[in-house]
Amino acid sequence: MEKITAIQVLDVPVHPYSMDAAVQYLDDKIQEQKHSFVVTANAEIIMMCQDDAEYKNILTNVADLVLPDGAGTVWAGRQLGYAVPERVAGFDLFNRLLNLAAEKGYRVFFFGASPGIAEAAKKKAESLYPGVTVVGCRDGYFKNSDNKSIIDAINNSGAQILFIALGAPKQEKWLQTHLQELKPYITMGIGGSFDVLAGKMERAPLWMQKYSLEWLFRLYKQPSRFTRMLALPKFVIKVICSK
Repeated sequence: MEKITAIQVLDVPVHPYSMDAAVQYLDDKIQEQKHSFVVTANAEIIMMCQDDAEYKNILTNVADLVLPDGAGTVWAGRQLGYAVPERVAGFDLFNRLLNLAAEKGYRVFFFGASPGIAEAAKKKAESLYPGVTVVGCRDGYFKNSDNKSIIDAINNSGAQILFIALGAPKQEKWLQTHLQELKPYITMGIGGSFDVLAGKMERAPLWMQKYSLEWLFRLYKQPSRFTRMLALPKFVIKVICSK
């Protein structure tokens, strides 16, 4: 599959794939034994890039695929005159790739979250997607001196897909630092997706997802996110002013 040209949202590249097309693109990468570093970029991540030059460089020059995660990113793309087919939510893409792995026999590694969460997510994945092979789990509590052993564990597992849940921007910065050492073909930061899959964190009801209100649900569940959520109105203003 030929790669879709990225659009620009506040000088951050976003590849306007549908969910189905994104899954097909990544499946092709594995079949071709080529590497793809995936970022799912919501409005908060795009705003992080405005103040963090290192992070912006990762999304601009290092990541292979930056997908429109979040209604804000889809809205911004359309507001700027681009055709953006739909939101490609990180948690949903994570699940679609687990299903793909079960169907195609791809091996998967879970790295990140609190102790025990990756293992609980593995158990749930095996229940939801019979036949999925999660070849390793490692929590996200580590020191720099642990990096070699973590990378060795990932590579020695034979994983073809690596999901890393350290939160943005830490997960993308860790991947960028170690990208040349990692053997999995697909590497993807997934934030709190292990917690959601494991049942430790509740996802917004479907009606709130439909009406793009997941941010409000997260704020209700985690009031400490209020300061981070202030990025959303700033994002809207910046997009409108950038036209």
